Amino acid sequence: MTTPPAAPTSARRALRGLRRGGSGGGDVETGTVGSTTRDADATVRVGATTPATEAAPVNAETPSRAVLVRERLESWWGVARRRINAVTRTIRPLGWVLLTATALLWIVAVSFGWQEMIIAAVILTAIIVISVPFLFGRTAYDVDLDLTRTHVVVGERAIGGLTLVNGTARSILPSRVVLPVGSGRGEFDVPRLAPQAVHEELFAIPTTARGVLAVGPVSVLRGDPLGLFERSSDRRQAVDLYVHPRTTPLEGLSLGRLRDLEGLPSTQLASDDVSFHALREYQPGDDLRHVHWKSTARVGDLMMRQYEETRRSHFVLGLSTYAGDYRDPDEFELAISAAGSLGLRALRDSRMLEARTQRGPLRTQGPRRLLDNLAALTHSRQRDGGIVALAGTIAATSYDVAIVVLFCGSGVDPAELKLACSRLPKGVRALAVVADAAVESPVLRRVGDADVISISALDQLPPAIRKVLS
Repeated sequence: MTTPPAAPTSARRALRGLRRGGSGGGDVETGTVGSTTRDADATVRVGATTPATEAAPVNAETPSRAVLVRERLESWWGVARRRINAVTRTIRPLGWVLLTATALLWIVAVSFGWQEMIIAAVILTAIIVISVPFLFGRTAYDVDLDLTRTHVVVGERAIGGLTLVNGTARSILPSRVVLPVGSGRGEFDVPRLAPQAVHEELFAIPTTARGVLAVGPVSVLRGDPLGLFERSSDRRQAVDLYVHPRTTPLEGLSLGRLRDLEGLPSTQLASDDVSFHALREYQPGDDLRHVHWKSTARVGDLMMRQYEETRRSHFVLGLSTYAGDYRDPDEFELAISAAGSLGLRALRDSRMLEARTQRGPLRTQGPRRLLDNLAALTHSRQRDGGIVALAGTIAATSYDVAIVVLFCGSGVDPAELKLACSRLPKGVRALAVVADAAVESPVLRRVGDADVISISALDQLPPAIRKVLS
């Protein structure tokens, strides 16, 4: 029968502490795991022991050999995969075809010993070997991408320039430069550039649709003449080109003539309002309630108060971006153009403009900000609702509104439009502009308390608005 060793006495523990060179109540706390100990500063000591109650708990287990091998293989595979991706990115579709054909020819030639197949495989292999060195070489251009205008209207051309400078002390072999523009791209051939030489390219970007196009980043390509392999390197970040929707001027129009104590004074004078302007002599038909009696007693003639018209200036545009509210994309673009035209007019009149879609408010701090936001608009999700949900959001988030203009397409039926207008706050002038490709001339109708205008072209908007205001 084996007797377990006796527990060390306090004297033995004290003697063991003296052998370690410290007192029984040392300043360093240590813990023992097997034959290794660790102090509070994570310094490992071998051969030191402490009571089990003072040992620091260690939960980590020593990984097995299989785990270490697997981690090492995963690390190697990660490095190898990055190298493989870097190589495969240089192979063009024609290069893949040629590599596959070469491999098949070699397999057939070796398997059957056909001399013709061997000759063909050797020729294709030679072509591949000759094409590979074209990937190597310096492409350290200093690239400068300059767009003369980053904000254009649909149909206009954006003119830009591309400047490449060889800032090195060695010549750079001919290469190609790719300039992505939206989903397309333009390619330029760059000749051999001597040290400090400069090469310039001018380009024009036609715009046929509203949107925000990413111009760039500029990529320098190196490859063989056959187009088997190609290596690219980005040299400049992309530049956003804003293609604004078409708008039409609304001259001589003014919306939202609601007198308000907190409204903005205008340049038009009136005989009755809340913003005092000056005194004038009495004219037949003037309201005697506005006689300024002190001035009348001093001058001897009736003097009348004259006022500046004040208008509540809060103007709200509600543009539906739900695809179901429009029959086709042209109606959606027409509604955006109409909203932009009215928004620009409101900003010129120094109105407090608010524009909102189902996705939230648009930035309207200035004409450019408004058009930039309209250029980037896309259809909203179905769960965000249509014109009725948009009208409810406007009623819940907009206060002290003078006029609300809703924009939608012919996909909205009259019942939905009436419900949307009924959700707007009471006392607010409501107007709805419907983009309808089926009408030949502007159609004006009354839906509830709102005036509804149906147009099929942007140039129909100004006369239709004039009829509503007359």
